Amino acid sequence: MPPDVMPVTRFSHLLGEAVLAASGPGRRVLDMGTGSGVNAVLAASRGAEVVALDINPRAVAAASANLERHGLAGRASVRQGDVFEGIEGEFDLVVFDPPFRWFAPRDDLEAAMTDEGYGAMTRFFRQARAHLAPGGSMLIFFGTSGDLGYLRRLWEEEGFAAEVLAHQEYVREGETVGYFTFRVTAGPAARAPGGRAGPSPP
Repeated sequence: MPPDVMPVTRFSHLLGEAVLAASGPGRRVLDMGTGSGVNAVLAASRGAEVVALDINPRAVAAASANLERHGLAGRASVRQGDVFEGIEGEFDLVVFDPPFRWFAPRDDLEAAMTDEGYGAMTRFFRQARAHLAPGGSMLIFFGTSGDLGYLRRLWEEEGFAAEVLAHQEYVREGETVGYFTFRVTAGPAARAPGGRAGPSPP
């Protein structure tokens, strides 16, 4: 994980575990904003065919090196590009860990954490349906330090439903911050095991 690439955090497992559970042989996975390639590695390790995309050329190099290091380069294609740029076909699973902040980034590292006016996140949801296979789903990681209400509005406007797969809270400087992994699907949200509906998005 080079210093100018978004690092793994103490909450990355909330998304990573969901990626592992949702990946498998015969599944096509798109890792949007792959960073150091952690989720691409996890999906490929389960036998999925992975396409990983990042706008930061140093992230592309890091993700490629990490896939190679784990012997998974043959299962993944890593590309440089903006949201869905150069991406063709449909995917069974789309993974996206968008920036939480909405101001303009000053460099490539900040671009992994800030998205001016949520332009990239908005484009993602506007274009996602065209890249989602029938019955496919998206895994979205987001936190309360960002605008969860706007995120919810985006998926609702595009006809998606969501459920919370994982949630963890952290007290920082006296304030509680929550982190969520959402499974986003077209149509009604999937139900949790045992026929019980999963927790509602906040």
